[in-house]
Parts: sequence; structure tokens; C-alpha cells
Amino acid sequence: MTKVPNDSQSRLAASMTDVGSYSIDLTGPRSHTLVIRPGVGSLCIGPSQLGKKADLHVAPDARINWTVFDAFATPAGSPWPRFLHYSGSDSGFLDWAQKRPIEEITWTPLLNTDTVVDASQSIIHGLHIELEESVGRLSLKLPKEPFRLHVSGDLLHLSATGNIPSSLTLAPCTSRRKNDPPFALADLGELHQVTSLTLQNKPMGQPISLDCLERFPNLDSLSLWGNFCNIDLLARQARLTNLELRFMPDLVDLPSLDTWPLLDRFIAYNVEETTGKRLRQQMKARAKTRPWVSYASVSQLRKPEWWTTEFGRPFSAWPKRLAKLANEAYNVAEASLSQARNLADAEAAITAFTVRFNTLKGIETTEREDLGEAVWQLSQSGHLISLIGQPISEEMAQCWFDAAREY
Repeated sequence: MTKVPNDSQSRLAASMTDVGSYSIDLTGPRSHTLVIRPGVGSLCIGPSQLGKKADLHVAPDARINWTVFDAFATPAGSPWPRFLHYSGSDSGFLDWAQKRPIEEITWTPLLNTDTVVDASQSIIHGLHIELEESVGRLSLKLPKEPFRLHVSGDLLHLSATGNIPSSLTLAPCTSRRKNDPPFALADLGELHQVTSLTLQNKPMGQPISLDCLERFPNLDSLSLWGNFCNIDLLARQARLTNLELRFMPDLVDLPSLDTWPLLDRFIAYNVEETTGKRLRQQMKARAKTRPWVSYASVSQLRKPEWWTTEFGRPFSAWPKRLAKLANEAYNVAEASLSQARNLADAEAAITAFTVRFNTLKGIETTEREDLGEAVWQLSQSGHLISLIGQPISEEMAQCWFDAAREY
């Protein structure tokens, strides 16, 4: 292991490409120990609540000496880390990036007040902003250099001005429930002028309404992931040269491919089977009159039950071991509820499901929320008591869940 003295950053030399442990002045003299592992080009910095997800823990409002990383490089000689993940309020990395380009950075701004930051002179090739529910709103002046922008979470907490990104990805925070009213995308001001847009959503969650596309007049490239409604409005995007559809369970209203006369690239991947077969026929027919210049593919066509199995339950992001246990418990609870004849039977089934996780390690905030969602789904499943006029309300199911859980 390489040990670095604390006397001067100038002492950090070519050895900083080596794996090992380094004492760095991140928030003060020798405040942190940085461990570089073989083949790892990313670094996560954030508050202690992140636990092992963060490589270096800092307070949310800590001032960070970003220049400590100037001395580090990959074995090939490019700046290290290549990919930064940072949760906190210090926007000093934007000043740092004026001299030291950042390949990719994901920033979760933890802001107590409205904050204005200027990235106009920063050299950032990929800027990802994760907007959590917080008091503060972020006003961002965008980089002049070409860059890609990815924004996720509560989009109402962001306003952006300046140069338009070469591509924009939006992943708004939608609900888990596909029967909720369609989600309306927030007004994004100047960002509506982008030519390349990606919209990401949960496959089985609340649909995003595509009427938002009317505010994007310059699109020539559009990529959709997940559940959307008003699919027929895509017909108004006549300028598209690239269209990508991924993990979409409902495409029944999708216009015919000849709707887009300039289309040179088309991808449909993991889409519902019926429309997928139609798209394959249209793709082949189009190729006979005008060959696809770039790429065209329709693959992984899915039957209705596949969507429920893969995405209908809230355990898809869990580690495989935990997901298997959770799904087994869900199956048992679902079977019990199918035989429930009164509210007492239903409460017993949901309580039994809940307590199975009281002694299971790894149940933290995210998992607890997932289990709460699973309880709601179970309460809405096909049980007998709903047929005799005793539906289980969300409040009732949540009360049973809270009474039984110890996590």
C-alpha cells in the first residue's frame, strides 16, 4: 500500500496511478484516506447516511478541496476518477472543472435554500443531477462546452439557462402505480430547445403523458423508456431521424413507422408482443422502399404476464438473494389473501408477510418503502372479502404494516 505524507500535495507524483491507500486533505489536513482499487475508475463522496455506498464520507455542507484529485491519474494517464458521484451542497467542483475536465459527474445537491450555480466555464462531458425532495431549488447556468445533461427526481427543483446540451435525459419522479393519473412533465424553459431527448420511467408505474413533447419543437432524436400514455401524439414529431422504444408495456396507439419519413434509426426492445409483431412487418416493408441508413431492430417481444413478473412487484432492484425471499413471502401472502373471508383473515396474511422481514438484514429505508408498496399491492389483490363489500383501504393496510414491522 502506498502511504502519502501530508506535507505537500506537490509531493504526490507519478505513483498516484498505483492502487493503494492515500491520505488526502479533502476537507482538512489528512482528513480522509482514499483507497484506490484495481480497475475502479469511479469515486463516490457523500454523507455518512450513504454507508458503504460512499467511498469517502463528508458532511452535507462540507467545503471540499477538489484539487486533491489533480495528482491522481489512470494507468493510461487520463484524470482519475473518471466518474464522480457526489451528494452535498458544495458546488466547488464546477470551478475545479474549469481547469481539470470531468468525464462524468452525478451530483445530488443537498440544499437548504435556493441556490444559483454557474457551470458556464466548466468542462464536463456528462452532467447528471439527481434532485431529491428538499427545501432548496437549484438554478443552473449550463456549460458552454458541449455536454450531455441527465436530470432525475423532482424536476420542479431545477431551472437551467445557457447553452443547450447535446442531449437531454429526463427521469422524473413518478408514482409506482400505473392507474394513477398521467404525470405531466414540468416546464423546463430553455431546455425545450434540445434536439435529442430521452424520457425514462418505470415500466409498470404511473404513465408520463407525451403531450409534453409539444414543447420540444426541435427534436430529431427521441428515446422512450417505460410507461407512457398519449402515444399517438408521436405522430406530430415529423422531424425524427432516430426513435427508440424500450421496456414499454403499452404501444397499442403507436403510429405506423411511415409516419416519420426521415427516420433512419429505429429500436424497439422489450416491448409488448402484439405491437412488436406489427412493427417488425412495418420495418421490413420500409426497408424495401428506403433501406435503413443506420440501424433498425425490434427484439425481445413480451407477453402481458412478463411485465407483471419482472416489474409488477417492487423488488426488481433488490439483490437477488433478498428479492427471492421477498417474492416467496409475497406468493404466500397472496395465496392466503385469496382465501381471506373477512378483515381479520386479511390482517393476519399481511401481518405474516410483514414480520418475515423483521429479522432479515439489509432492510433499510428504500427496502421498507418497497415493502410498504408490496403491502398495498397485496391489499388490492383478488381476495374474497372485496367481493362482499369489504375492500381494504390503503390506510388500513398501512396500519397493519406499521404495527407489525420492526424496520
